[in-house]
Amino acid sequence: MVEVTATPRSSLADRPVQVQVRGLAPSQLVTLRASLTDEQGECFQARAFFRADKAGEVDPGRHAALGGSYAGVWPMGLFWFLQPDALFRRLVKRDVAGSPFVVRLEVFDGLRLVTGPQDQPLASCEAERWYVGPGMQRVPIREGRVRGALFLPP
Repeated sequence: MVEVTATPRSSLADRPVQVQVRGLAPSQLVTLRASLTDEQGECFQARAFFRADKAGEVDPGRHAALGGSYAGVWPMGLFWFLQPDALFRRLVKRDVAGSPFVVRLEVFDGLRLVTGPQDQPLASCEAERWYVGPGMQRVPIREGRVRGALFLPP
């Protein structure tokens, strides 16, 4: 049975996440895809093609991506190379304290440039990416023409 995991499942956005796929056939070609929908409803995706090792595993931190959104060994490549489905959109977190970005990680059999609703992943999981740690206090700043926020630790 194929399994994809993200460790830790919930973390701050600047912390590394280890993505691993297990249960593949040795040398099996797969597509690993990360996707998220932002607060405006815009979809962002990254994908990378991998060949499983002899143990039937894929680890972007150890194995080089053969292509897709990036190539080579990039442990956080699926997160760093997220691109919008629509042109001229940016991935911006507006509500940094209220909710995380939820990144869905999916593994598909073979090399998939495009995946449709009919394409079922072999396995999937989700990773939460928070922008503010627990207990942080947000203080709005309004002084003259200056606008901002001060984040105070607990």
